[in-house]
Amino acid sequence: MKVAAITKIGSLKDPDPSKRGRVELIDYPEQEVGPEDVKIRVAYCSICGSDPHVAEGIFGTDVPIGLGHEVSGVVEALGEKATKKGLKVGDRVAANFLRFCGTCYYCQNGQQQFCEHTDEYHRPGMAEYVVWHESQVYKLPDNVSLKEGCLLEPTAIAVRAMDKMGHKVGSRVAICGGGPIGQLALQMVKMYGATYLTMIEPVAERREIALSFGAEYVIDPATQDVVEEAMRITGGLGFDVVLDASGAPAAVGNLPRITAKGGTLLYGAMYPGDFTMPLNLFKYCYFNELTISGFYVAPYAFPRALQLLPRLNLKPFTAKVVPLERVAEAYDVHMSSKYLKVLVQCNEGLE
Repeated sequence: MKVAAITKIGSLKDPDPSKRGRVELIDYPEQEVGPEDVKIRVAYCSICGSDPHVAEGIFGTDVPIGLGHEVSGVVEALGEKATKKGLKVGDRVAANFLRFCGTCYYCQNGQQQFCEHTDEYHRPGMAEYVVWHESQVYKLPDNVSLKEGCLLEPTAIAVRAMDKMGHKVGSRVAICGGGPIGQLALQMVKMYGATYLTMIEPVAERREIALSFGAEYVIDPATQDVVEEAMRITGGLGFDVVLDASGAPAAVGNLPRITAKGGTLLYGAMYPGDFTMPLNLFKYCYFNELTISGFYVAPYAFPRALQLLPRLNLKPFTAKVVPLERVAEAYDVHMSSKYLKVLVQCNEGLE
């Protein structure tokens, strides 16, 4: 079967073609369907902001590296013991690309995100088919399309952000980065009753999307002083909760300065592996008592994300679709930041 893969390590936006990373289709063996497995005919797989980091070698350089984990599709086949969720052939589904074993120390300690055995089912989803364990697969509600369904995984990431924020009704909230996670999180904190809700984002179209989703304020970090604007908006108090969803080293250094005393600062993106950010511990952790954290994947979040999908405005996320055979073009479009999300259609005729 055909699978999208990184076949050459390097930045996908390197101006030198000889150094640029490469995405292309490769032939890949179909996985066997085990007794508790589900074979999915993939409809759509959306490109994640982490995928360019894969091309840069952050997860290893042994190419080819299969891509894709934000998947929706239709059940093609079931193992004889895949019965616990009531799935059947033809069901429209989405999935969590990680299988948590349930038996290691971390799974038993309420820390699925650190499961020691997730590699067993780490299979590329930007493909014609993918086989995952039944525990990874979720039947989509009837009022959620397959285009929207492939957003279950990023929606689960935003749910995880909500869990880590410890958000209280009425909290002043800022989100840095108007990509998919930032825009999903913005919709969620709006539901939570956020006040002074602010999006920090350099792309004008994404600021407009944030306003349409309920942001009260937007800041353009390319033309405005983020700290000055944040203090003006909050009357000098800063934000009770600040979420970084940008993953941009240039964007994150000032975020402690706009976080209120006693507030929560959440670095919720993937950053370059060699990036180190200076932090004045006396001022921000001792004197201002900030809670600073991050998060890795989305444990315990998928069932709630599934319930949220019909309640979110997902239309701006599904505007651009590129067929699997033009996957290199899809990544070029993704790197342009022209669209909020780029979906790769892996099989035709599935809606």
